[in-house]
Parts: sequence; C-alpha cells; structure tokens
Amino acid sequence: MSRIDAKFADLKTQGKKAFVAYVMAGDPDYDTSLELVKGLPEAGVDIIELGLPFTDPMADGPTIQLAGQRALEAGMTLERTLEMASEFRKEDDTTPIVLMGYYNPIFNRGVEAFLADAKAAGVDGLIVVDLPPEEDDELCIPAQKAGLNFIRLATPTTDDKRLPKVLTNTSGFVYYVSITGITGAAAAQAVDVAPEVARIKAASDLPVVVGFGIRTPETSKEIASVADGAVVGSAIVAKMGDGESPAQVLDFVRGLADGAHAA
Repeated sequence: MSRIDAKFADLKTQGKKAFVAYVMAGDPDYDTSLELVKGLPEAGVDIIELGLPFTDPMADGPTIQLAGQRALEAGMTLERTLEMASEFRKEDDTTPIVLMGYYNPIFNRGVEAFLADAKAAGVDGLIVVDLPPEEDDELCIPAQKAGLNFIRLATPTTDDKRLPKVLTNTSGFVYYVSITGITGAAAAQAVDVAPEVARIKAASDLPVVVGFGIRTPETSKEIASVADGAVVGSAIVAKMGDGESPAQVLDFVRGLADGAHAA
C-alpha cells in the first residue's frame, strides 16, 4: 500500500475528505519554499503536490506561470526539487508527495534515473499533464513498476468514450479538473462537478479529488462534499507571489483544509 492509498484509507475511517495543496517548488526561493512545504501537514494538508518549475507550462494560468519563473530565476531545478522532497522526508514519513509538472525535465534527466531518484527522495506519485494515456510506455508503466502512483487528469471534455482510456493504468487517485481552461481561470461549481465525479466513480474504484477554481474555505467544503477531496493551487501560490511569509500562507491553507475536512 502506497502512502497515498494509506492516506485515503485513514481519512475514510475518520469520515473525512482529503485536502490537497499544490505549491511550486522553489518559489520564491529554495529555503522559503521548503519552510512552507514542511508546514503544510500541520496546517491540515493531507497530500502535497509539489510543482516542478518549467519554462513552458501549457496548462497553468498566470499565477503558477509566474511562480515557476520565480523559482527558475532563483536557481530551482529538478535536482533541487528532489532534494526538497528528501529534506521533507527527514521530518515526515507519512504525508504523500506528488510531483506535478511536465515531461521535458524528466525526459532530459532520463526516465530510469529520474524514477530511481524520485523513489529515493520519498516521492509517492506523479502527475505529468502532457503525457496522455497513449504514451503510457514512456513513463506511466515504468513509474508504476518503480512503486510510484501515476495520477491522471480527467476533465469536463473527457467523454464516456475517452474515460476508460484515461482510467487505464491510473493509480492513487483521479484528479478531476473542474473547469475547461487553465489553472486559476474560473470558479468551480459543485452543481457541475457532482455528476462528473459520480460518472468517474462509476467507472473506477479510485478516489476522485477535484481541483482548479477553488479559492475559499467555502468552495473547498462545497467541492469536497461531492468528491473525495479538494485541491487548491493558484490561491496558495498567489499568496507567495504577494510576498506573504510562510506563516501567513499556512494560516490561509489551514482555513482551506478546515473547509474540506468539514465536508
């Protein structure tokens, strides 16, 4: 059982939904980012999505694009992102870490070397948004053989014909993108999300968490109430972009987590 599987099993016994937080590794610099990441579990975060900074993030809105630029300018790399995961693991051996990003940096490092290093760093899963199921042999299958969950995105445009393909080889959880568009572009609506989550759950036993368009504790609660959890990224990253301290950002995260856990 992976850390992700164990986390969802534990939450189920508590009758709680999951709260997942996305932060950009290295934003605005390595030390500040590491302080934030280390504080996330105490703020109520169940699963950490650690963004891999990349020069051409096609699925991300301006907030996360700028965070990636800040991280890259501060010297953040894939290597240092894995170092950050390793540092986190020295103090926390239970909170799952999912790396979220694009394939190019992984390809450049080499799949075999990357997977070995990610596993050694304590990474539990991968979300690689520009690798569709047709490319599973490239990374998904090797990742699962290495003991890493490969988490796929489903979207409002994933119809019934496409859904089985998306769910094939997916593990850990399914990430449902609540809106059509980039991160931070619109507000998620529970009334729209609920039937889509039900459709996915009818086709899979995996937990379904919902992200994109969640910015407040109220929305976090509403979305988590119709899914297995809620993901917040841009709203958290924006706080870092505004120059707030890790402590201030963690206070904000705590409210979002409380919302999801109250669902």
